[in-house]
Amino acid sequence: MNTLSVGIHGMTCASCSARLEKVLRQLPGVTDATVNLATETATVSGEAELAAVMQAIERAGFSVPMETLTLGISGMTCASCSTRVEKALTKVPGVLEASVNLATETAAVKVALGTSAAALIAAVERAGYGAQLPLPSAAAEAAPRRALPDGWPVALALVLSLPLVAPMFASLAGAHWMLPGWLQWLLATPVQFWLGARFYRAGWKALIAGSGNMDLLVAVGTSAAYGLSLYLLLTGADPMHLYFEAAAVVISLVLLGKWLEARAKRQTTEAIRALQALRPVTARVRHDGVDRDLPIDAVRVGDLVVIRPGERVPVDAEVVEGTSQVDESMLTGESLPVDKQAGAALTGGAINAHGVLVARTTAVGTETTLARIIRLVEDAQAAKAPIQRLVDRVSAVFVPVVMAIALVTFIAWWAFGGAIEPAILNAVSVLVIACPCALGLATPTAIMAGTGVAARHGILIKDAQALELAHRVRTVVFDKTGTLTDGKPHLVACVAADGGDRDDVLAIAAGLQAGSEHPLARAVITAAREATLAPVAARAQQALPGRGLSGEAGADTYWLGNRRLMQENGVDTAPLDAVAAEQEASGRTVSWLARAHDRHALGVLAFGDAVKPTAATAVAHLEAQGITSVMLSGDNRGAAHAAAHTLGIDRVLAEVLPADKAAHVVALKAGGDTVAMVGDGVNDAPALAAADVGIAMASGSDVALHTAGITLMRGDPALVADAIDISRRTYGKIRQNLFWAFFYNVVGIPLAALGLLSPVIAGAAMAFSSVSVVTNALTLKRWRPGG
Repeated sequence: MNTLSVGIHGMTCASCSARLEKVLRQLPGVTDATVNLATETATVSGEAELAAVMQAIERAGFSVPMETLTLGISGMTCASCSTRVEKALTKVPGVLEASVNLATETAAVKVALGTSAAALIAAVERAGYGAQLPLPSAAAEAAPRRALPDGWPVALALVLSLPLVAPMFASLAGAHWMLPGWLQWLLATPVQFWLGARFYRAGWKALIAGSGNMDLLVAVGTSAAYGLSLYLLLTGADPMHLYFEAAAVVISLVLLGKWLEARAKRQTTEAIRALQALRPVTARVRHDGVDRDLPIDAVRVGDLVVIRPGERVPVDAEVVEGTSQVDESMLTGESLPVDKQAGAALTGGAINAHGVLVARTTAVGTETTLARIIRLVEDAQAAKAPIQRLVDRVSAVFVPVVMAIALVTFIAWWAFGGAIEPAILNAVSVLVIACPCALGLATPTAIMAGTGVAARHGILIKDAQALELAHRVRTVVFDKTGTLTDGKPHLVACVAADGGDRDDVLAIAAGLQAGSEHPLARAVITAAREATLAPVAARAQQALPGRGLSGEAGADTYWLGNRRLMQENGVDTAPLDAVAAEQEASGRTVSWLARAHDRHALGVLAFGDAVKPTAATAVAHLEAQGITSVMLSGDNRGAAHAAAHTLGIDRVLAEVLPADKAAHVVALKAGGDTVAMVGDGVNDAPALAAADVGIAMASGSDVALHTAGITLMRGDPALVADAIDISRRTYGKIRQNLFWAFFYNVVGIPLAALGLLSPVIAGAAMAFSSVSVVTNALTLKRWRPGG
């Protein structure tokens, strides 16, 4: 019987707790349930699973707060190991799901808030592995980098094994000689029981946990070959008929393979290490006019930091004094330095090229942009792609099936061949050629390499699911303003109706939009300021989403917005229709100013927003990949179609309200295509969430960034094609790796069972199979944007 304790949100009174208790006690397998209103917790006894308890709580109108704990896992050697750790973690009360990544040696565990990390660690240790919580950031930075495994055991094993296989090579040259049996035993024994002790330890832990792994296969297989050789030696057999070399060479080659694999796996995490290296250890902080070097953890939001030429920006900050250029290439992939002056934002980790900057800290620690980037990349690399589920199912039964095949091989060869020696050797070949390692590494190493190289070029892939879906994208929907255009419109025309005054129209429009952060509002206010016009004092302004706004000035009420707003309020636009049509035909966005009491259009304001220099190239690259581009905009049809024509986009959805953008994306998905949405604003968030893949510009709102599965660290639409390209290449590597991992086992095991592979050849093949998978994934490091 298990006791499960979870937190509850949403309870307000005693009747809530009583009602929830009743609901929980009705669950199958629950023997008792107690809900405490004061501590906002529920304790459930019995056999009910967390998922069922959560569903019951949610049906009752409440919620269970969840959190994700990350553990470092040690001792895993193959896919069977990671599967067993996952099973151990999911059995802990309070765990909803667990995902273990063999390549990163981490476990991401989604648990009910308050679940003990000690219970998770204990469960992993009972399964035969080690686990620990990650170090705090400061301690992690101070800790030494994880070093490669020592190479001396590999070198020593190879040196001891070489004399054992030397006669085999000598026989190829016509020389026939063999070491004395006692010398073969003397060379093989330390390899078997000292240098190969790790296989016995890990195999024993797996055995007592009721499962198997690669170490168990190696330990059983080599022990059989060693034991047979020792028996023959003691019974006076000819040294030519001993098989010590099979056991020793298999262990030596597996050790070599694991060492090479560790080297290759380390290279897949170079992107993370490169990002971590950007974090300065100290910052020069100015207090009361005095500059002092302080540990980075001592810097607080609001502190003034001084950045000298050549130094890294220590924290996220806003420039208050000085001018310079800053190299942000490691963060955004932008190769050219960016000009910075008072009011400009600085990102921690960037390099100040020249000029002293004084900046006010806006974010520190885990809230900095660099920390968030590192966290996103780590999460993506630790995530498990949906395609990995097939591997998990195979890994769960892999070792028992291989053991069974080896047993059948032994019995068949002994029964039909009559001799026990070939029976044992062929069974050993089956055991040592089977490699669950390649299966376990096929997907995560490709994901780590792909997301790592993407991050170096300003493309942050948030999770493995986004990576897996992006390669299937056939339609990309672009928001226009700020995504395909600069998003910084300027007023290019202000036309008053007959009998009206242009300056009056501009002054009223500026007054109605005073204090607004909307791009069009800023353009109007800037134009009024440049014309030295005082904005009219306005009040009671009210935003009308997707239409414009209304407000009062003097004794009148005014509407300022698009044609839809004018039509909905019955405004007569005829006197200005020709002017508006001319501006829209030129690709400009048009706003109307109208007076409410007589529904009279006072004037038209036209705005220009330049298309980004790389936007046309982005659309062309997508078309070359067989991807259709669609423009989705709230702008008038004339402005939207003019921009689309410039960019080579054939399909345009214009005058779309923010609330309707998601519906249009859903309609496109209904056509059967995988759809990506690219946007940067708060109003794009629902559409980003509705798309199969959301792609957000980092220059946009935080809401858009949190909603999207892929973030582009600079506002360059050309990165959209690059993001899809690296997704396709990464997914291609995953499929290649899985094909070869399965092909290797499907072909190798039968050949070994038929006696066509010696244990030495089988061991070499097994040792290098996982190395080849990791090496194949590492070829992604050569990827470049636009390639």
